[in-house]
Amino acid sequence: MTPPDPSTHMFPSLPRDAGKGTALPKVANWAIIGIFLILMFWFVAQARDFLMPVTLALLLFFVFVPFRRVMERWRIGPTVTAAIVSLGLVVSILGIGMMISGPVSRLIDNAPQIGTRLEQRFTEIRRNFAGLERAARKLDELTGGKKATDEQDTPPGSAPPPAEIVGPDVMGTVTGRVTSVPTPGTPQPPDQHIEVQVNAPTESTALGSVMDLGPAVIGQIILTLFLLFFMLASGDLLYLKIVQSFDRMRDKRAAYLALREIEDRLGAYLGAITLINACLGIAIGLAMWAWGMPSPVLFGLVGFLLNFIPYLGPVFGIIIAALVGVFVFDDLFTPLMVALTYLALTSFEGQLITPYFVSRKLQLNTVVVFLTVALWAWLWSVLGMIVAVPLLVVMRVLADHVPGLEKFGNFLAGEDPPALEDEDEEEARELVETGGDTEDMTEAARATRHLSP
Repeated sequence: MTPPDPSTHMFPSLPRDAGKGTALPKVANWAIIGIFLILMFWFVAQARDFLMPVTLALLLFFVFVPFRRVMERWRIGPTVTAAIVSLGLVVSILGIGMMISGPVSRLIDNAPQIGTRLEQRFTEIRRNFAGLERAARKLDELTGGKKATDEQDTPPGSAPPPAEIVGPDVMGTVTGRVTSVPTPGTPQPPDQHIEVQVNAPTESTALGSVMDLGPAVIGQIILTLFLLFFMLASGDLLYLKIVQSFDRMRDKRAAYLALREIEDRLGAYLGAITLINACLGIAIGLAMWAWGMPSPVLFGLVGFLLNFIPYLGPVFGIIIAALVGVFVFDDLFTPLMVALTYLALTSFEGQLITPYFVSRKLQLNTVVVFLTVALWAWLWSVLGMIVAVPLLVVMRVLADHVPGLEKFGNFLAGEDPPALEDEDEEEARELVETGGDTEDMTEAARATRHLSP
C-alpha cells in the first residue's frame, strides 16, 4: 500500500504532483515586508535606551575616523586618539553645562515671580481681546445658542449649588452642617453634621521630571563615550570585520568604498552644519542682546543646538523667543519683532547659507527629511530628531552602493539627483514635465500618449 503524500495534507488545494516540478504558492512580499517593518519599529521604540547611545556612538565613530587616520600619520596611536576625542567631548559637554547653569539656576530661583508675571501678562492680553469674546457671545445668541451669562440664575426656593474646592494641591478635611428647608406642615429634621476628607494626588512638576531623567541621560552619555572610545581605539578592526564578511573581492571592495563614503559624507555634513549653526548662534545671541532680551548667551546656545533639528528646531526657537519677549516687555510689538528677527536669521541660514556651503551630494528630498525627523521624534524624542538626518545620509550612501536600491537612493536625493544606471531617467523626466503642463487627467493622458512606452 502506497503511503499518502504528505504534501497533500499540508497543501490540500495542490495537485498530487505539486512537489514534482510545480512551484509552491508564494506568500505576498508586501505582507512579509509589512510585518517586518511593524516588528522593527516596535523593537526600535522599546529598545531606545540601548539603541540611542549605540547609534550616536556609531555616527560619531564615522565622523572621527578621518581624524584618527591623520593622527596615525603623525605617529600617534589609535588609543591616544580615542582618549583625546573622548576627553574633548567630555570637556565640550561640561562647557555647555557651565554656560547654561547660570541662566537656568536664575530661572529656577525666579520661578514663582516668573509664573505670576506670565499670568498677569496673559490676563492683559486676554483683556485686549475681550471685545472679540463679547462679539463671539453675541454671535452665538443671534444664531440661536444659549444666552451666555457670567452667573446662572437660581430659581427661588431651590438649594444653592454645592461648593467647589479648586486647587492643584488640595489636601485636608472639610467640616460643616447641612440644613434642609422643610416644606410647610412637616416637622423640621435635625441638622446633619458631615465631614469630607479630600486627598488630591500629588502631581510631578516639570523640574521633577527633568531631575528624574538626569541619571538615565548621564548613563547614556557615559555608554556613548565608552563605546566610541573602544571603537576608535580598535583602529580598522570594525572595517576589517565588515569587509571579511563578504566572499567575492568585488563585494569586499564595494563594502569598503561604501564605508569610506559614509565617513566622508557624514564628516562633511556634520562639519558644515556645526560651523553654520555656530555662526547662527552667535548672530542670534547678538540680536537678542540688541533687543534687550535677558541671557543672550543662553539664546545663542539654544539657537545653536536647536538648529541641528531640521524645520522643527527653528520653530521651537521662535516660540521660545516670543514667549520670553511677552514676559519681558510691556507691549506686544517688541516681542513680535524679536520673533520676526529670529525667523529672519533662521530663514536666511536655511534658504541661502546652508544650500550654498553644503555639497549637492548631501542635499536630500525635503519631504523625506521632514517625515524622517517626525518619525524619529516619535520613536526617540529629541535625540531622534537630531540623528534623523545623519541616518538618512547613511541610508542614501548605502542605497547608492547596494544593487537594486539605486532608485530608492534617487528618491532620497534632492533637486539634483545622481544619474541612474538604467536608461529610463530621461524618459521619466520627459513624462513628468509633459504631464505637468496640463490641467486635468484627460489632458495629461492625451499629452503623454505620444511618448515612447
